[in-house]
Amino acid sequence: MKPEPRRIALVDANSFYCSCERVFRPDLEHTPLVVLSNNDGCVVARDALVKRLGVQMGVPWFQLKEQAERQGIVCFSSNYTLYGDLSRRFMSVLGHYVPAEDQEVYSIDESFLDFTHQPQLDLTTTGQAIKERVRRWTGLPVCVGFGASKTLAKLANHVAKKQAPWGGVCDLTALTEAERRGVMKGIEVREVWGVGRQIAKQLMLRGVNTVADLAACDPNRIRERFGVVVERTVNELRGISCIDFEMAPPAKQQIIASRSFGGPLYTIADLAEPLRLHMGRAAEKLRHQQSTAGVVGVWIQTNQFRPQDPQYWPTRTIKMTEHSDDTAMLTAWAMSVLRSIHRPGYRYIKLGVMLMDLRPRALHQGSLFDATPPELDARREKLMGVLDKANGKWGRGSMGIGSAGVKADRAWTMQRGNLSPCYTTRWNELRTVS
Repeated sequence: MKPEPRRIALVDANSFYCSCERVFRPDLEHTPLVVLSNNDGCVVARDALVKRLGVQMGVPWFQLKEQAERQGIVCFSSNYTLYGDLSRRFMSVLGHYVPAEDQEVYSIDESFLDFTHQPQLDLTTTGQAIKERVRRWTGLPVCVGFGASKTLAKLANHVAKKQAPWGGVCDLTALTEAERRGVMKGIEVREVWGVGRQIAKQLMLRGVNTVADLAACDPNRIRERFGVVVERTVNELRGISCIDFEMAPPAKQQIIASRSFGGPLYTIADLAEPLRLHMGRAAEKLRHQQSTAGVVGVWIQTNQFRPQDPQYWPTRTIKMTEHSDDTAMLTAWAMSVLRSIHRPGYRYIKLGVMLMDLRPRALHQGSLFDATPPELDARREKLMGVLDKANGKWGRGSMGIGSAGVKADRAWTMQRGNLSPCYTTRWNELRTVS
């Protein structure tokens, strides 16, 4: 007996970073917006108005600044605290429509929902209801696409977003085969989820120019030439669901924390503070996925865009005597690496830390010759739990080891000259109504 086709939705927030900024600035509803990268370096998010003005993703802000003033483009520095909180609220709203096992948070602004077990629902009506509720409860505009597979849901969302007659909701499952093929003929193959730029070029050289062309390919021949991933994509485009939902993201094999400084640093004492802060963040991620690390790495680098300066980009890793998830222990090892690679006389503009050789915490074994007393180990574990809970409640970096410095005194932190308030997470920055 042939199984019932799946009914999968992809809900995607439109121009997410820009939309988050506009939620609390309704006066900017019809004003073109961009959001800048760390240190206000380049454009990382554009709204539809800016795209129409021809502004490209990744353009440096210093090149765009004059045009922005001339055309009334407003820029914001990246406010990750605000974006993260609105993302959690967005995903929570979507959770009202399906059980937890039928929702996959795919990214900060995208989520898959599986309506296969709710055959009584009209999907277009449901999509419009999702749009309205998300807008009303969070202020975020979204588009919704439905398909018989994840790839088709992605494609439907693309159609909903790019083609105005759909009204922001496209249900490919409601179309006939001929109608679906007609939709696919109007979309270039490079827009397909899972088809990268290089593969798209190779496909187009073979006459596969549209999504319809790719869906019509022989899966076996595609596998011979491009591998199993593209074969799976072809089957997904044919309505054969091959990609399962992920209830939780797989544990990372390595964890990296890094960021450019707001200005150059020179000495070990200067670099120690950002190192300890970055290691605190990396250790928090490590504990969140219930892992321990056996190898610590550190790198520092000078500014490659200042050729007049001497250049130095050292990296080094070290294997610890035992696996750990303790911020203080990981930081101590990282500091020993920093001391070994630092050279005086250089203008350092970036530092990063790495945690590798990750293992599940349940498999943790202490060193036979350097074992920590069980009672002390338990106290340290409890302390790390308090640290993570405090940072979860009051914001990342609110609490850490003392040597990470006081937040207000960090002169090296990245420049964010156009940072909006954290409206939803800080009492003293709540939006006021007059």
